[in-house]
Amino acid sequence: MSGGHLATLCLTALGIVYGDIGTSPLYALRECFAGEHGVPPTPANVLGVLSLVFWSLVIIVTLKYHVYVLRLGNRGEGGILALMGLVQRRGKKRTRLRVVLVLLGVFGAALLYGDGIITPAISVLSAVEGLEVATHVFEPYVVPITIVILLTLFLFQRHGTAGIGSVFGPVMLLWFVTIGVLGVASIVRHPAVLAAMSPAHAWTFFRQNGGRGFLVLGAVFLVATGGEALYADLGHFGERPIQIDWFGLVGLSLTCNYFGQGALLIHDPQAVSNPFFRLGPAWALYPLIVLATLATIIASQAIISGAFSLTYQAVRLEYLPRMEVVHTSETEKGQIYIPVVNRLLAGLTIALVLAFQRSANLAAAYGMAVTTTMVITTILAGVVSRERFGWSVAAAAAVTVGFLVVDLAFFGANLAKIGHGGWFPLLVAAVVFTVMTTWREGRRLLNRRLRDVLIPLEKFIAEARASKPATVPGTAVYLSIVPDLIPGSLRHNFDHNHVLHEKIVLLTVVTEEVARVEPEKRVETEPIDQRFRRVLLHFGYKEDPDIARALDSIEIPGVCLDPEKTSFFLGKESIVPTRKKRGMVFWREKLFVFLNRNAWSALSAFCLPPEQSIEIRGQIEL
Repeated sequence: MSGGHLATLCLTALGIVYGDIGTSPLYALRECFAGEHGVPPTPANVLGVLSLVFWSLVIIVTLKYHVYVLRLGNRGEGGILALMGLVQRRGKKRTRLRVVLVLLGVFGAALLYGDGIITPAISVLSAVEGLEVATHVFEPYVVPITIVILLTLFLFQRHGTAGIGSVFGPVMLLWFVTIGVLGVASIVRHPAVLAAMSPAHAWTFFRQNGGRGFLVLGAVFLVATGGEALYADLGHFGERPIQIDWFGLVGLSLTCNYFGQGALLIHDPQAVSNPFFRLGPAWALYPLIVLATLATIIASQAIISGAFSLTYQAVRLEYLPRMEVVHTSETEKGQIYIPVVNRLLAGLTIALVLAFQRSANLAAAYGMAVTTTMVITTILAGVVSRERFGWSVAAAAAVTVGFLVVDLAFFGANLAKIGHGGWFPLLVAAVVFTVMTTWREGRRLLNRRLRDVLIPLEKFIAEARASKPATVPGTAVYLSIVPDLIPGSLRHNFDHNHVLHEKIVLLTVVTEEVARVEPEKRVETEPIDQRFRRVLLHFGYKEDPDIARALDSIEIPGVCLDPEKTSFFLGKESIVPTRKKRGMVFWREKLFVFLNRNAWSALSAFCLPPEQSIEIRGQIEL
């Protein structure tokens, strides 16, 4: 990697990787003292909270994510689904432990949707609330201004970020430099605050505040809420640029700003209502509000894009039904827009702003989803680390337990938030988890039912030879769900039209548990007889399954794949739910039928030419 390319990646990563954690200073320290379970901003309490903040950044963000988890990439890709893929690849046997670990990974992914709804709401609302520091005139307009900004942000998603993405990095660079300078200026005026680096102050804080001090951990955790994004964006930038940004700028800027806010509170406890915006001089307030608003918009954009990427991966792994995916950039493959996800996120985010009104109220709901996801990440990482690093059971367990102690402490403190809004991300996660597991199990049951009603290819060939159907010139490509059985579309076409094409390709799309498949492993072909040939196309869960392009790039002996002479046949099964005890309860069968009926067309999902594609419908009981 050249120096110039590395510098560009580092700058771009600032705007995507560190948006969430980078805007936490707007509200994190304030909630430790002015929140639902806050403590009085006495000098001892300020030093104790700062010590907790400092060591949270060191243990969770630095050691756990930058030093440990970032090294557990799935062929260069990160995120909880990538980690789940590594767990699945450890063995093919469907053991009970493996099933539990996979379900944990799915639930962790579902939790990120709750985070994706809350983050834009609390970030933008916190920035706009800075206007109240300047004057109370803006107080009635904070919520309307926030909603306008969020609506604009979500409406803009369809156009993509290719045009404005180049400014994300420079804006966030200015943001981190600014908050770092503000923090240093405050520390210089009150350098005694640096004593908070000693963990002794954290111990004294717990000893003096007891149970209330433990609950403050729920607010302290807000400083690390963007930690999971570091791993999720591994595939976009690689490990090195992310680490250079953290150790070279982001970590230092955040630490300085938090210590600067603490120094301000020791000197002026009345600043607790909004210590971030009171750090700077009066003349810089409005420019700081504008910069903070831009930073929160960029952070929200990164979260929304992450939700699109997560959904796309879940669809490819067959945990969600096919959805319309719009590629917003001709050069960047990862820039996508999913309309249905965008509409749901927009509606729920704006509803949150209207319901909670204040960022302080939203902070009570924030953190529950992220702490749960971090606990799951630690467990899955512990399983993978044995194979990746060659650790013994004792070494892997020691590291896992060490991080779990910290994760579970924050998780326990955040449990107190459930009654104050923490139920919302858990409810979202429960709904998404139900949808994901229902779709996955429904597809498994459907494949099993297809094996019951469809016949093996060899039996069909014998049947076709005996009936001597008419032969149609050209090549027919039939999409097959189960490779060793004939697809329903072929069965229906043969039974009703009594014809077969001159050449028939039975095509199965296989989604691997890796992000991308090497070109040489893309295609598997197997000749059956002079007429039939079986083809398997392998795609990674982050790749577009463009069947027409993939077939155009290969040669199959004896088969002409001329686009003008090739017809594509797809089956669309109308599923009938039954009350027979075959696997799922009736309401889940109904949900699966609803999802299947509203799934995006396979024609569009597989990039097939509409003028040469025929969809044949059938009916099957689940």
